[in-house]
Amino acid sequence: MNRHVNAIAGRLSLRHPQRRSLEILDRITEIAPPDKGADVPAMLEAIRCEFPSVTDFERDFPSLCFALATGVGKTRLMGAFISYLHLAHGIDNFFVLSPNLTIYNKLIADFSDRNHLKYVFRGIAEFAVNAPSIITGDNYDQHDPRSGTLFGGVRINIFNISKINSEVRGGKSPRIKRLSEYIGESYFDYLAGLPDLVMLMDESHRYRASAGIRAINELKPILGLELTATPFVETARGALPFKNVIVDYPLGQAMKDGFVKEPA
Repeated sequence: MNRHVNAIAGRLSLRHPQRRSLEILDRITEIAPPDKGADVPAMLEAIRCEFPSVTDFERDFPSLCFALATGVGKTRLMGAFISYLHLAHGIDNFFVLSPNLTIYNKLIADFSDRNHLKYVFRGIAEFAVNAPSIITGDNYDQHDPRSGTLFGGVRINIFNISKINSEVRGGKSPRIKRLSEYIGESYFDYLAGLPDLVMLMDESHRYRASAGIRAINELKPILGLELTATPFVETARGALPFKNVIVDYPLGQAMKDGFVKEPA
């Protein structure tokens, strides 16, 4: 096991389902290393041999779902994933999708405010010295991301998919695809050209089939990490389970383990 897994699990006081998820991500990077030019079908086959619950990535890039009950700590797990991928594999660029404005604002606070009670990187010494730069759907077009003056080191882009959905109505392109005067291309094209972009999708069941996520999928990250407590999509024919669930830690188990209180 990578030494960073133990260090991060200890520093962030990860609960055992969170730690298990981090251990599995570590194993995935061993058997199917994420890379811009990777053979996606070969990666799926390698992962499926060891984790048979993953039968399809359901995207054009490797994407895995960590299904953890609400209350177990998905946001902290995202912080652990980012810390691990940076420290163990030198990955600097991340794209975090939120399902709505409320969670979007919460994620910005959790990822950027060191004084916030739920700051996700508390205890990660490397980030105490050089904290990740937080780029949001509100400020990404105001600076040159390659200048190094604002977006140095690890860069975490946080976007609200509901806003993107509203922008793409009627077949329009989202604002992120518009030409930026700072970089001579759209911010979307800039992100798509990065060699190490990892996408994290919070509450992914809420927007899996939306027009916005179809547009965002064109970023073609080297790895997608979905987090949700509801690993299925409701359709007219009933619930359609995700085919890429690699960790399933349901509410009943979380209650049994004492991480979530029994509802009154």
